Amino acid sequence: MTEIRGTQAGTSGADSLTEWLSARTDAELTELLRLRPDLAVPPPSTMVVLSGRAQQRASVGRAADELDTLDFGLLELLALAGAEETPMTRAELNDALAARALTGKGKVTKKAVDASLAKMRAYALIWGTDPISIVPAAIDTIPWRLGRALEPAESMSEAEITAALNSLGERERGLLETLANSSPIGRTRDAAPETPADRPVQKLLAAGLLRWLDEQTVELPATVRQVIRGEPVFDPTTLTAPVITGDKLKPADVNAAAAGEALELVRQSENVIAVLGAAPAPALRAGGLGVRELRRIAKAADLDESRLNLVVELLAAAGLIASGTPDPAPASDTADDYWTPTIAVDGWLNATTARKWEVLASAWIDVPRVPWMIGMRDPSDKPIAALAEEGRAPSAPRDRASILGLLAELDSGQSASPAEVSRSLAWRHPRRSGRLRTFAVENTLAEASALGLVARGALSSPGRAMLHGGDAEAEMAAALPKPIDYILVQADLTLVAPGPLVPDLLEQVTLVADIESAGAASMYRISESSIRRALDAGLTATELQTMFSTKSKTPVPQSLSYLIDDVARRHGRLRAGVAASFIRCEDASLLAEVLASPVAEPLALRALAPTVAVSQAPLREVLAELRAAGFAPAGEDSSGALVDLRPRGARIPNRRLRHATRTPSSPSPEQLDALVRTMRAGDRAATPGRGGVRADGSRESNAAAIALLSSAAREGKSVNIGYVDAQGVATHRIVDPVSVGGGQLDAFDPASGAVRRFTLHRITSVSPVESGKK
Repeated sequence: MTEIRGTQAGTSGADSLTEWLSARTDAELTELLRLRPDLAVPPPSTMVVLSGRAQQRASVGRAADELDTLDFGLLELLALAGAEETPMTRAELNDALAARALTGKGKVTKKAVDASLAKMRAYALIWGTDPISIVPAAIDTIPWRLGRALEPAESMSEAEITAALNSLGERERGLLETLANSSPIGRTRDAAPETPADRPVQKLLAAGLLRWLDEQTVELPATVRQVIRGEPVFDPTTLTAPVITGDKLKPADVNAAAAGEALELVRQSENVIAVLGAAPAPALRAGGLGVRELRRIAKAADLDESRLNLVVELLAAAGLIASGTPDPAPASDTADDYWTPTIAVDGWLNATTARKWEVLASAWIDVPRVPWMIGMRDPSDKPIAALAEEGRAPSAPRDRASILGLLAELDSGQSASPAEVSRSLAWRHPRRSGRLRTFAVENTLAEASALGLVARGALSSPGRAMLHGGDAEAEMAAALPKPIDYILVQADLTLVAPGPLVPDLLEQVTLVADIESAGAASMYRISESSIRRALDAGLTATELQTMFSTKSKTPVPQSLSYLIDDVARRHGRLRAGVAASFIRCEDASLLAEVLASPVAEPLALRALAPTVAVSQAPLREVLAELRAAGFAPAGEDSSGALVDLRPRGARIPNRRLRHATRTPSSPSPEQLDALVRTMRAGDRAATPGRGGVRADGSRESNAAAIALLSSAAREGKSVNIGYVDAQGVATHRIVDPVSVGGGQLDAFDPASGAVRRFTLHRITSVSPVESGKK
């Protein structure tokens, strides 16, 4: 069958939104359904259904969230002209714009106006090119009092408003805060001109903090409301977007700063994972981490508590830690669930630094939580705990995308202050300005800076790649300093890594030395205990001497060589194995000393020979107890080789993340195309045909309907059928019958592009389709 398509966009002369939608091209209808996916659920059968759904208040409100201040300014002019009933010509709109520009609201170009009108047509909030009509429900979405935009512009600056607010008494301030947190329009008898000047309303009118509307009505000016609510201060009815004037930085400097933040974030995340692996943190009954546990983790990981809040939220969002039953269980198992690293953390720990960063950063982009809210008070005045349910915010990913997307529009290296970003976003999304206040934008940008997505107020190259679907991992790898394969050993038994170390050298250094300060250049301290730790892991004194002599670009201090030899000489003279455990020693007198010491009784040591003793305690416990008693044993396997018995930490299986709200998946382009074809077919099917049969349940009508369908199948003609599905939904559609029999009709449905089966008793009418309507 020949597909019928709409006429050219912008067709004038349509008497209703339904007619205008029917005249749109298939591509334009597909774009409408993409912009407003709620219109496609459930699939509309005809343009009448689509039109009715597109004018519903809730759907129009969701679409209006994407409009900027210029869009609302044009909607206001259309609304003031009554365009919901009588269309407004483009010439009338141009005259209204010119008059509005004279009031100081800003002059916009014809190109900007055309783009705004095209955008609102694409959302079906207005229809027609000349004249233009407005969907009635769109009037209620205008975020200010209708007609206010035509009044004089706000005259007080932010500093003047702040000074005036600071001079108010408690009653006047309370009145303003009530209006700021509710409707800005207030009804009061004190607005009458004869009211005494010492009344609060009269004081506020005199100070310019309230606007007089009539004898019983006052209004809180938008700029005053913004200052009270902590929003960016600007006249929201201006038609031109605020200009961002930030510093121009070198992209290389921005990326270098971002790489430094990424290194620090990865290091801190590794520390927190190690702490939780060694001692899982009990989860609160309501979920989340308690303050006491956070302080313990912060101290062990050497982190500030506010920084730790972000780190644990990132690790949980990335699936690297989760709440559950750890394996092995903590020694003092007192809780039902514990926050513990998942088994996925082992793969993450073995990944490159760029890959580790990419996992954390991408998790932050998508997680419906707000880490910076931790510690604030919830509506019940209780502090919000880390990882608790109260930290959820379904709008968080959308708000992050708006904030970072604005920075992405700037030139590479162009910075913007939080106030500028907040002001621009409030102009672009005035209906969402309450969520995009200055402090919220500032905290979000602070988190983005901590992740290396933003640095020095500008979007980094890895951040830009992540937003635009590029290879963020490769961009971060290019920004990170190249790993080095050398260290600088100093006379005070410290060593300096002037940059990130190659993995093999880093593993050796962290074994033989304890970190003292981390950063672009890290400092480590070597001690007797750290050398013993390296020997316990299987390294020999010769390997340690070789590592320092070959990897250090400074001479190895003689004191370090002596220390290594001294610790190694005492290390391993006692050997402990699994019997459950055994102890052997070539020096019989040393083993006799062990058997005579207090540690022998708790370990239940029993001598088998002058140089061998056994214990029923696990090997790790035997080693720990002997070391605590002042001995220096080493673990060995069945072949006598040293074994690395360092604890790997507790783990729990990965858990699928559950979000409080689920965002429905958007239809694919193919699904949208099929939906448009279905509506087209539904419109054609709704057109009455000649010679049709209405199936009323009688034998004669049923026989006539079957005869008509059989004839159409033989002759290869199309028919218009009325059909009621199993859910009771009645539709009309044009199909090509293939076969009729067994109570079923098999017919090709052009809307779906496939052969479908229809139950005959559900067909309510059949009529032939004239060739001109195919």
